[in-house]
Amino acid sequence: MDLRPLVLALGVSTACRGREATPQARYEARVFAGGVAPPADAPQAGKNPFRGDRQSAVEGERTFGVMNCDGCHGGGAVGWVGPSLRDGRWRYGGSDGEIFQSIYYGQPHGMPAYGGLLPPGAIWKLVTYLQSLEPPANVPTQSWK
Repeated sequence: MDLRPLVLALGVSTACRGREATPQARYEARVFAGGVAPPADAPQAGKNPFRGDRQSAVEGERTFGVMNCDGCHGGGAVGWVGPSLRDGRWRYGGSDGEIFQSIYYGQPHGMPAYGGLLPPGAIWKLVTYLQSLEPPANVPTQSWK
């Protein structure tokens, strides 16, 4: 019996141990909200033009409900099927620009890309809303076995 494929697979898995794969997926592996892909000439996430603006946070909260973000992330973004967006633990980065990118382009395994449905200004207001949320006093943890 030829054991070379088994030895090769074992060698590759050993060499990759301890390294995390990049969180990015191929663009075509993402789900587009409403079936509409973000435009090819998408804006680069720069500085949030609404950072700290209370009225923009209120508008972002309204968009959070209207776009059914609470259907996955729970009311008040406390987490449900999707992760909490208020506990300060961000899988793909928690800066304004990184949150913008996650909403605009989506993320693999569940987060749709909203860049084809929402204009950049509305996404920035969502970011402003999420950044305005106070983290809970006691962040629960879950042990997965």
